[in-house]
Amino acid sequence: MSQTTAHHHAPPRGFLRTHVFSVDHKVIGKQYLDLALVAVCTGMVLSWLMRFHLAWPETPIPGLDRVSPNGAAGGVITPEYYLALMTMHGTIMVFFVLTTAPFAGFGNYFLPIQVGAEDMAFPRINMASFWVTLLAFLVLVSGFVVGDGPPLSGWTAYAPLSAVGKDAGPGQGVGQTLWAVSITLFCVAQLLGALNFITTTLDLRTKGMSLARMPYATWAWFITSVIGLIAFAVLMPACILLILDRVAGTSFFIPGGLVISDRLQPHSGGSPLLWQHLFWFFGHPEVYIAILPGFGIISQILPVFARKPLLGPRVLIACLIAIAFLSYTVWGHHMFLSGMSPFSATLFSVPTLVITIPATIVTLLWIGTIYGAKLRFTTPALFCLGFVSVFVSGGISGFFLAQPSIDTYLHGTYFVVGHFHFVMGVAAMFGIFAGTYFWAPKMFGRLMNETLGKWHFWLTFIGVYCVFMPMHFLGLAGNVRRYSAFTDDYLKPMIPLHQFITIAALFTGAAQLIFLVNLVRTRLRGPKAPDNPWEATTLEWSTTSPPPFDNFGGRPPVVHRGPNEYGATAGGSDYVMQASPQSAGPA
Repeated sequence: MSQTTAHHHAPPRGFLRTHVFSVDHKVIGKQYLDLALVAVCTGMVLSWLMRFHLAWPETPIPGLDRVSPNGAAGGVITPEYYLALMTMHGTIMVFFVLTTAPFAGFGNYFLPIQVGAEDMAFPRINMASFWVTLLAFLVLVSGFVVGDGPPLSGWTAYAPLSAVGKDAGPGQGVGQTLWAVSITLFCVAQLLGALNFITTTLDLRTKGMSLARMPYATWAWFITSVIGLIAFAVLMPACILLILDRVAGTSFFIPGGLVISDRLQPHSGGSPLLWQHLFWFFGHPEVYIAILPGFGIISQILPVFARKPLLGPRVLIACLIAIAFLSYTVWGHHMFLSGMSPFSATLFSVPTLVITIPATIVTLLWIGTIYGAKLRFTTPALFCLGFVSVFVSGGISGFFLAQPSIDTYLHGTYFVVGHFHFVMGVAAMFGIFAGTYFWAPKMFGRLMNETLGKWHFWLTFIGVYCVFMPMHFLGLAGNVRRYSAFTDDYLKPMIPLHQFITIAALFTGAAQLIFLVNLVRTRLRGPKAPDNPWEATTLEWSTTSPPPFDNFGGRPPVVHRGPNEYGATAGGSDYVMQASPQSAGPA
């Protein structure tokens, strides 16, 4: 469907309208990425505090007692404060980093350009979605400054611990309520964004941009927005019901006869399992909301540096759609230990194994693409290869957790921590890094430093394996997750391995300073970038760097071919751009 040539809105005037309250999708995309950068630094510091305490549980952390006199008196983290750090780390990373950066950040900036549109379909709703997301983040982190501190119920906020209020422990008063309000706001913002993505993709494609010609990143953002439209529409009412249980005396998730802290709770008839079902019906699709944009980014970048077409593009798109559909059939594998019948566990186990098939096919397409290619080992290409590596490493451990009998042993251990950090956390972060190094010339008009980028990659790649691979061995040894210390039980022999992981985590976190220095240096005074430094084919590389306000300078592009035109051509070049006329040979 072709877009109209009319502008959605006039060019902005004034600093606030241009850089703060902007309706330009490119500014909003950069705002999302900047928010994710602040969030990831916050979450990383929280993980450092946890890791330090696990390795040296009786060693004071200088200055922490000033930040939290109750949770870390004398600088030593209490078990409750450890759980609070874990809760905030998980919530910030899952929602405000892994969802915000690859989907809302890069998607907002590049989806309209890649389909040849001037902006998102609903620019003001787009602006509202960012500011609601920012508000959600501020509400969440305000839990650190309220009287009883942040919540300690984990990022999953299992009821009844999260539903009964301050009787459940420190942070379960105002802090837990702020958590629920924050996630409700976040759901609102994501629903607004998903509607915008879907409408823009379906209604604002330029002339010649059929669905079959859309870039793979655009397909991934589109499919992810469909997943999010359903998933966040379930989590939002669940959070509202949780808030009602906490402040209005309802009993959606609190059973009768429950005694906590020697006090009979004034509730009856609720079901804690209802919260688990509602949360994980969102929670497992959320894994793919975090990782599918990475799939699209990798699928778009790899052919650029392999200098050959992506293997099986239609198969790739079919696999992404299959993953999206199957993601709603597997939520029960998070609940194998909730008391479900073996028959129900089998019903959830089978699709959990089946969903690995399209993911494996996509991985084989990537490997087939680089097989025999003259790969250009740039920083974006290295992070693409790293993505494939960590995704496979994390995915393999998922086979164990898909079996109810094996998961019964492993579910509460560090095996699960290693698994989901690899397959969801590190893989998604590698997709974010690949996209940043690849698209920075287009976003900022400046090239990032390749030497710093390669140092960043290798230190990070080695570091994440040193951090998360040993966690699988800890899990097999029965090391329970969520414990704040292992000083007085059978896990004492595991402490040296925890110390190794902590040192590796501090090292890997320090390596991210290279990325920060490179990013800030690039935005301030990096070398000027040409319009198409990577010799890529998609529409964003046919406009200036950075793009003008309406993306194409008042001349909407006409698309003549797909995004996969790499390899030898009649004119001696090895690529043809999407906007090149059929009679015009290579770019």
